[in-house]
Amino acid sequence: MSVLKRSIAISLLSAVLCQGSAFADVEKGRQLMEQSRFQEAMTEFLPAAQAGNADAEELIGVMYAMGLGVERDDRRAFEWYLRASMKAHPGAQSGVGWYYEVGRGVAKDLVRAYMWYVLSAIGGDPDAAISQEEVIKKMTKEQVREAQILIADYKTHLYPYD
Repeated sequence: MSVLKRSIAISLLSAVLCQGSAFADVEKGRQLMEQSRFQEAMTEFLPAAQAGNADAEELIGVMYAMGLGVERDDRRAFEWYLRASMKAHPGAQSGVGWYYEVGRGVAKDLVRAYMWYVLSAIGGDPDAAISQEEVIKKMTKEQVREAQILIADYKTHLYPYD
């Protein structure tokens, strides 16, 4: 095996092992949350989230949204949800939709709220369809048209095989 091929193989193996480690950290963090050991959970989630794990990012968003082991901070919760949302995490997408719908931590934006709820429903979040039905009642026809354009743009990026 050439040096280049060996180097690539080692890099791929390292990436797989790191992902497995991040998954284990997230599971441990979930268990700690269930035990109300929130600060310890955050310690588990942060490295995984910083490595790009969407589940960890979403759970950090939950912690900031609810003030679990950290001071409640809607802005930070939104940002963590948004990171996970861009990785097609349906729960985080519903969270982003909710923040846009009510205008907590971000400016109220029904177009974006609807967009994120629709994307979340596409991703399989069972509550997102209900949320999208509720928010569309508050929207104008023009806002719905704007949202449909954004949905089409984001859907091809987040759910290219759907």
